Amino acid sequence: MQSEQNGRCLCGSFQYRFKAYAVLSFNCYCRDCQRATGSAFASVFAVPKNSLTMTGDYRFFAKRGESGAEVSRGFCPNCGSRAISTAEKLTAYFLVYGASLDDPSWHKPAMDSWTASAQPWDCMDPTLPKYERSRPKPT
Repeated sequence: MQSEQNGRCLCGSFQYRFKAYAVLSFNCYCRDCQRATGSAFASVFAVPKNSLTMTGDYRFFAKRGESGAEVSRGFCPNCGSRAISTAEKLTAYFLVYGASLDDPSWHKPAMDSWTASAQPWDCMDPTLPKYERSRPKPT
């Protein structure tokens, strides 16, 4: 669905806006996403980089994941919250964290990825397709 959406970090010093289709939306259960979010998973969607504009200071921390690909997880240097990341395997896209949207109900995850690392106490949506490791690339 093409839509104009806005989002921000917790303190509001970093903000973004995009008008685009979400080409991929998923929950990632890899251990790196668990550690980075302090939760059971990261819920994200991908939009084309050229559709998104950012204002304010934002930093990235890069790390190679279990897949061997680098993920640069973004964060606000003031409050530490995450809104946007990039992935080596998705160079044309920003990964946007659904909860950072001003209206997070817009985000609808379509699959669960890296479920082999999911915590036994988490309750995954049984209706979503599951991928033990990576996820399909956007088309």
